[in-house]
Amino acid sequence: MKIPFLRLHPDAVLPVPATPGSAGADLCARLDADVTVAPGETYVVTNGFAAAVPEGYAGLVFARSGLASKNGLAPANKVGVVDSDYRGEWRVPMHNHSGEPQTIRNGQRIAQVVIVPAFAPEFYETDSLDETERGSGGLGSTGS
Repeated sequence: MKIPFLRLHPDAVLPVPATPGSAGADLCARLDADVTVAPGETYVVTNGFAAAVPEGYAGLVFARSGLASKNGLAPANKVGVVDSDYRGEWRVPMHNHSGEPQTIRNGQRIAQVVIVPAFAPEFYETDSLDETERGSGGLGSTGS
């Protein structure tokens, strides 16, 4: 699958998988200057490009495990969604979950995008649902 990217800033880094077996492609910060994110705060990091995710697919933006586990920086919305009809600049709201200020630098790998099929279901109202063994058992109902 080929996805066209439009560089909006000359030093923007386009997404690239870190290894041939990587499911995700790294997203890099495109900043004019380093940004320090205080503990418990969120900063929206621009990526410096736009893209055309193919119809029938979506880009899911996930944390980079090392940055999240070692520095406490991860996408604020946990998993971002880039819809196939979005053509604006890609941005990632990064939240500092650590107890220390964390600095984000231009070109730093901050998140990763995975392109996945996105089905367009038709939701409709009904008077009843089919029965299952679990039924309406909610949070923790199947054990811990």
